[in-house]
Amino acid sequence: NTDMGIARKLPPPLPPNQDKPPEVHQRNIFVVKINSKDRLLFDGEIGRVEALKERAKPFLSNPDNLPNLPEKEMREIPILGKMEVSKGVISLRNDRGTSYDMYFQVQNELAAAINELKNELSVNKFGKKYADLKDAQRDAIDEAIPVAVSEAEPTKVGEKSNG
Repeated sequence: NTDMGIARKLPPPLPPNQDKPPEVHQRNIFVVKINSKDRLLFDGEIGRVEALKERAKPFLSNPDNLPNLPEKEMREIPILGKMEVSKGVISLRNDRGTSYDMYFQVQNELAAAINELKNELSVNKFGKKYADLKDAQRDAIDEAIPVAVSEAEPTKVGEKSNG
């Protein structure tokens, strides 16, 4: 037996003068839901976990700056210079009856999408994969492609969720 877990860096705490997180526009949210029967719904359609990564990547990167995908903002990133950074967020909601295996598979696919985007940018900017970068280079890539997965509290079996 091996231990399974999900390594995830938590977002920084809100500044003391800020009561709630900033509002996120609907176009910037990619909703992923898992029900108690382990059925997956993403981007408004029933889908298979194997297709999740390939749907999440273009959403998060919005390479052609399409109006139906997340907004981008220009940021000055150390080492990389001025770059457009996606405001895209993946909203994950599961049911209390969701199996850990399905939850883990979904998390794994979302992490793979983010990791592939980081690797692609790393190779493009530095000629090597993200894991092979120096710390400062890795920090720059992390700023250019933030981990944007928001988890809502699980719903009870049969409970309707908002979003």
